[in-house]
Amino acid sequence: MDYDNAARFLKSYNKIESQLKALYNERPTQNFTDLVKRCTDRNITVRRYENELVDYGKLRNAIVHRAAGGELFIANPCDEVVTNIEYIEKQLCNPPLVTDVFKVKKFPVAFADKPLLTAVELFAETEKKTIIVNERGKMRGVLNSYSLYRLIAEHAARGENVTEFLTQTPCGAVLDEKLLQKYVLLDAKSTVFDVFESFELHKGIYAVIVTENGVLGEKVLLVLTPSDFPTINRYLETYNAKSF
Repeated sequence: MDYDNAARFLKSYNKIESQLKALYNERPTQNFTDLVKRCTDRNITVRRYENELVDYGKLRNAIVHRAAGGELFIANPCDEVVTNIEYIEKQLCNPPLVTDVFKVKKFPVAFADKPLLTAVELFAETEKKTIIVNERGKMRGVLNSYSLYRLIAEHAARGENVTEFLTQTPCGAVLDEKLLQKYVLLDAKSTVFDVFESFELHKGIYAVIVTENGVLGEKVLLVLTPSDFPTINRYLETYNAKSF
């Protein structure tokens, strides 16, 4: 009997099992089903395919028989099952990096030593809600259109000269660390799934900012907002991913 499907199934199964152990950092003898359930809180792909993975754990035991000479195939899964577990393996072990999906995505940048008026003009020109503030090519902070409106309103309410405020105050002088709580910083190795999960877990954030190591003070590689979800979903369709 031809057991090519069984061999393909076991190859993907073993890769998935190794990846789950790496995610959970658990002992090698950890039960596969228990490992899947424990990793659902750590990985969005495992969470999405939990039921299938549990079923495939049971199927693996039905396909493979351990004998003195090693493992023997005693059953052969259908093409659909093999194709599906290979898709799950691809998503779990080689998920698409967000920097690959959005290689040419542009975002507005203001400079810390330039007046606030340049940021206002940039907001008007790009119609974006977030501007990265750079100093010597590295991110020093962010400006948000709503927070800037608030500052302008406060100065106007005190009877101060708003034009003077905008033309004489550098962008770097009004940066607020508390505003960064509305953003999530990810590193360059983050996947499309990581971006989606960031928005899922942190309700109300304005954007996900990607830098080399996911920390402030580095060059910004990407700025992603909820408006990017359609692009993310279209890309994941090529991975046969379940809908979010």
